[in-house]
Amino acid sequence: MERADKDLAFLLRYENVAWYENGKVRILDRRIYPRKIEFVECETHEEVAKAIADMVTQSGGPYVAAGMGMALAAYEVRNKNEKDILEYLERAAYTLSHARPTTSENMLNVTNSALSIAKDSLSEGKRVDEAIFNSVIEVSNNKYSKISKVANYLVNNFPNKGTVMTQCFAETIVGFMVLESRKQNKDIKYICPETRPYLQGARLTASVIQDMGGDVTVITDNMPGYTIGKKKVDVFTSAADVITMDGHVVNKVGTFQIALAAHYWGIPYFVTGAPNPKHPGVESVNIEERDSELVLYHLDTKATMDGVKGYYPAFDITPPQLCSGVVTDKGIFSPFDLNSYFTSDRDCEDKSSILI
Repeated sequence: MERADKDLAFLLRYENVAWYENGKVRILDRRIYPRKIEFVECETHEEVAKAIADMVTQSGGPYVAAGMGMALAAYEVRNKNEKDILEYLERAAYTLSHARPTTSENMLNVTNSALSIAKDSLSEGKRVDEAIFNSVIEVSNNKYSKISKVANYLVNNFPNKGTVMTQCFAETIVGFMVLESRKQNKDIKYICPETRPYLQGARLTASVIQDMGGDVTVITDNMPGYTIGKKKVDVFTSAADVITMDGHVVNKVGTFQIALAAHYWGIPYFVTGAPNPKHPGVESVNIEERDSELVLYHLDTKATMDGVKGYYPAFDITPPQLCSGVVTDKGIFSPFDLNSYFTSDRDCEDKSSILI
């Protein structure tokens, strides 16, 4: 199998996202990357779930980690009978998929797939942990190949010598966005808001772009509105944790305010990802609120007086009116017509460029 992570940055290589081997799952600690390159080693699937909940890995990383966690769970009960193995894996699937509430519906796709593979492997007399691991790699490969198509549609909307603002860390699309820009001979400058309190934009997005030879500038989270006008930003883009069927974009908190600024300045906002039929409307989404103490710190340094309170919603909601298009592997769709994504069986070439 030719690996689709070829030519991508260190952070996006399969082994550096999450990896199962020798009865352990190794996860790159994105909370401290790139200043330190350290891996968290998990010896149980509960430790993998805790690593996901503790933000050791973020963006698309938890989905890979959950799959590897299921392989580890299978290893934990490798000497049990079939009934006990399946019961244990069902409990592990719930633990891993519910490590973070906002993405639990999407995570269930990963864990349920692993359960199905486990049942097939047991009936065929194969090692369950190896079968799940191999499936995770195959799924990652297919996902990367699909995201390269998404990048093509997205970059079609970048002008040559343009400036693009991102938000948080959009995982694989960031790397393929840089590769596709190079392929299309477009000289693009990138601006990344830092994304407090974990600074994913500064540490992860900017690192991937820099690692791949791109031109990238980091700004603080209170600068996008001014910067879009001052630096003549052409496009704002982000990924999404959930895109509801009624066109709402649930993504890292701060996305909404940048979309508002983009609308004011008259530039398009393109979100990458697929609509989720399990979320017909935004009321079905549970917005995770994390430890409020985290916003009182900048990395490890406390910035406030004792007694000051914090508030930390991990995500916000951008309404469809502020989104110019949902960029998918099938083309770009209006946020007001996302059912078409599921009824379309073509690459939607005629939808590859949408103006605001």
